[in-house]
Amino acid sequence: MFQTFKNAWKIEDLRKRILFTLLILAIFRLGSAIPVPFVDAKALQEELSSSTGSIFGFFDLMSGGGFSDATLFALGVSPYINSSIIIQLLQVVFPSLERLSQEGEEGRKKLSRITRYCAVGLSVLLAVMYWLLAKRTGALVYTKGFAGVYSAIVVIGTFAAGAMTLLWLGEQIDAKGIGNGVSLLIFTGIVSNMSRVIELLIYYFQVAKNSPIFYALIPLVVILFIAMFIAIVATNAAERRIPVQYAKRVVGRKMYGGQSSYIPIKVNLSGVMPVIFASSLLSIPATIKDMFNIKGNWGTFLGWFGTSSWGYALLYALLIIAFNYFYVAIQYNPVQIANDLRKNSGTIPGIRPGQPTSQFISKVISKITIIGAIFLVLIAVLPIVITKLTGIQIALGGTSILILVGVALEISQTLESYMLMRHHKGFLDI
Repeated sequence: MFQTFKNAWKIEDLRKRILFTLLILAIFRLGSAIPVPFVDAKALQEELSSSTGSIFGFFDLMSGGGFSDATLFALGVSPYINSSIIIQLLQVVFPSLERLSQEGEEGRKKLSRITRYCAVGLSVLLAVMYWLLAKRTGALVYTKGFAGVYSAIVVIGTFAAGAMTLLWLGEQIDAKGIGNGVSLLIFTGIVSNMSRVIELLIYYFQVAKNSPIFYALIPLVVILFIAMFIAIVATNAAERRIPVQYAKRVVGRKMYGGQSSYIPIKVNLSGVMPVIFASSLLSIPATIKDMFNIKGNWGTFLGWFGTSSWGYALLYALLIIAFNYFYVAIQYNPVQIANDLRKNSGTIPGIRPGQPTSQFISKVISKITIIGAIFLVLIAVLPIVITKLTGIQIALGGTSILILVGVALEISQTLESYMLMRHHKGFLDI
């Protein structure tokens, strides 16, 4: 991967794209350090540090710590991500949206516009929630009279505008940079939180001086996480290839077809989306508890969904498997794949065209899906299990690792494709 970046830097056009991308990322980090007026960040941080398992931790992760610091980009790209998920799910419910996704470039532009409108609404809603949280925790400087109304308008408007500005910055990276704009912003936010991970490791090594057992556990945890990185890279590259044979056709005086190909099916078909779905859903009870300061039996029940319990780990695993199957089901249609093969005179050796082909593809996808789901469960739940068994607080969760590795591989592949288009022999011949 580092060789890919080195080769890309030698090409003037790519070098300009990389520098433009770095400039946008620098603007993102600058905006993540500019505080929003009328909000006391320290009071808010004290409240967030005491809440476990709420959705605010997820927002803080995506924004690179901007959420807890009450900065301009506190909401990060979460409104756009949630909007994209909602629109994808609605395509299953509303046939009109599904038809738009099948109308080529023009349909995708309309869907993108609808997604942006939905993101605007969600950014305003999340900004209002942030204002309510700040008001409840006493983090707002002004809460009464005209000054309170004015501060509410400024805070909500600034947070919503910051979220939409980030979306625009991501689109600029797509248009003039190296692509994967929104993913790169998330990647940068997580990397900026690495300092907290390093500080935590230093603290644990200091504590370990008085405990030989604890001193032995820390290197094992580090080695385990390195193994997780390697496993994620290997799994993202792994795929099941279904062989396809195309029949020969004579069109005019030319003969077409007669070639062998394959249908690639990745082991991790859904990426990190099931983990995001599951963590977002499970964080709702803890978020309600923190937002409304619920005590008593209901508070105890809602607190059971905190990230530090075995029950949370079990539900987390089950939801990841369920969402993985659901996401794959709405993304891949074996019947459509079988029909496309038949239209192009393609067949799977040993399988009859039509329904037998769709059943075979469905069976393969089902087997691959369960393998991918188990892999996601191990990556996402393992940090929780380590924390429960050893007492070592893992600052870098499974979701963060999946996003970091996935985005890094996507960037590498994007740069390779740019160089491949420029040099037809491939980037290795540069």
